[in-house]
Amino acid sequence: MIKERVCREYLEEIDRLERSIRELEEEITELRMQLRLKVDEANSLAIENRSLRHKLELMERREERLVEFLRKVNLPLVLVDEENFEDVDVDLGPDLNDQQKP
Repeated sequence: MIKERVCREYLEEIDRLERSIRELEEEITELRMQLRLKVDEANSLAIENRSLRHKLELMERREERLVEFLRKVNLPLVLVDEENFEDVDVDLGPDLNDQQKP
């Protein structure tokens, strides 16, 4: 009787542990899938980042060549540092001094 009771308790514990193992295996599978998706996303972002860096480099080179060309042809240039540029209101209306002169 005691032997049966102990065996039954052991069997119940084994059953509980097997269920826990199955749940953990399912969770591991889910986490692996999530990890795979995150790795794919990171790879995609890295590729996009590299592509954008390449485009930026091409644009910077093109800008440098254009500025150099315009300097060679002695065309007046106004280069604006866009990072330090402040918006300024410009009055494009007629000047009062110009209107008063006959």
